[in-house]
Amino acid sequence: MNKVAPEGITFAVSTDEGSYDLEASIQLIGQDLLIAVWGGDRPHIGAVSGAQTQPSVANPATINATASVLCFPGHKEDRLVKSIAEKIARVTGRHVVVTAGAHWNKIDSEGIEKVLCNGDILAGMILEKLAACSDKGDEET
Repeated sequence: MNKVAPEGITFAVSTDEGSYDLEASIQLIGQDLLIAVWGGDRPHIGAVSGAQTQPSVANPATINATASVLCFPGHKEDRLVKSIAEKIARVTGRHVVVTAGAHWNKIDSEGIEKVLCNGDILAGMILEKLAACSDKGDEET
């Protein structure tokens, strides 16, 4: 398992890309991560994903992440939660649960792709913050 932030850490991050920006609240629960993502004019919970690491089927020496997704009817956040959860689980080696609900009226396919891109940026920000928290924890010990 990769080293990341110590337990008991809670923080928030947000993208600032100018359109379809997302916010997230992150909490470590034991060794696991709970991440709530929202954006747009009507934040809600539209989908939930839980991810964990596992050896790759093609190359057992490689670690991948797998995720399960629950998407409420009429919502489209399934791709968003799955990609964030898998990326963070793969890097941290922790169980990761991501909820997301973002709504923009009349969003088109280009807008949806921008939301997914911002989700990837958000996941990177979360990983950077976790690494920084871990580095601070190393200095204290």
